[in-house]
Formats: sequence, C-alpha cells, structure tokens
Amino acid sequence: MKAPDTYGPAIAALLGDRTMPLDAGEPNLDVRAQLEQPTAALFADGTVTDAEMASCCHSALWLRHNFLDQSHRLSQQIGSTDGSYWHGLMHRRENDFSNAKYWFRRVGDHPVFAQVAAELPNLITDDTPARARTLANAPWDPAAFIDLCEAAVGGDAGLQVFCEAVQAREWELLFDYCFSGATQ
Repeated sequence: MKAPDTYGPAIAALLGDRTMPLDAGEPNLDVRAQLEQPTAALFADGTVTDAEMASCCHSALWLRHNFLDQSHRLSQQIGSTDGSYWHGLMHRRENDFSNAKYWFRRVGDHPVFAQVAAELPNLITDDTPARARTLANAPWDPAAFIDLCEAAVGGDAGLQVFCEAVQAREWELLFDYCFSGATQ
C-alpha cells in the first residue's frame, strides 16, 4: 500500500496497520465519528473528480473498521463495477458467501484482479496449504477465494492466515484504484 499520508490526513488517520478479520469483526468505535463525515470531507484538498469513486473509498473505510452495515449502505448505492466489488467484499466479510459470489459475477473482469493475481506468489509462505497455493497459478478467481474464506471461517486454521493476507492486499489494491479514480 502507498504511504498513508499519500491519501491526505483524514484518510491516513483511518488507515494505520489494521488486520481485517474474515468475518464481521467488532466495529472500531474509536473512529466512528471520523467515518461519519461526508465523503468529500475525507479528501483533504477537495480534489474529488469522481464522486462515485470517492464513495467507494468511503465504503472501503467503513469496511476496514468492521462497520459492515454502513459499508453496505454506501456500496449498494454505487452502480459501477467498483461499487459491486466493494459490495461483494462486504458480503464475503459478512460470511454471506453465495451473495458475495453474486456481486462478484456482477463485477465481471475488474482491472484489480490482475494486480491481485500478481501479488499472490508474494503472500504464499511455507505454511500455506496446498489448496490455497493453487490460486497463485491462475488468473484471480474471486469465487475460488470466497470458497477458501468459507473454509477458513469454518475452522480451517491453516487457511485463515493466508486468506487474511490476501484479503488485506486485495483491499489495498482496490482502495488505491478507487482513490486514484476519485482524484484524477
């Protein structure tokens, strides 16, 4: 991920080093007031050129801090494939796996998929289970990753660390993509 200050002070304050669980997690109440700001207020210098992409970033920040309902409300109002991507991520975290797959089918082939696929070999460790390693030998398949997350949440501890690492990198790549789209 880019250096947090690249995104301006309001967003940088919301990033930090945060591991997102594979499930809903507990909302981070310490940042709720910051997240409740209007979307435009998160972009310090007012350089938002695409309000929909800025809303994607706002939805992403709610999701990062485990406010799934707020993330959902925003992402479902965004009609683009980018909004569908955030919507799918939220449902995956909600552990509504079939609904997550539905939203990823609506995404189609997103430009971030190739970036995620390129990062996968860097996320594999000696402890990564064989069934997870197969993801690194093919184009990014969000449905296959949803299945891995479901297995990890269902008790496959070996998959949990890998899935959390992939989820974090996927979030970062999609956030960077949306932030760039919102400010260019």
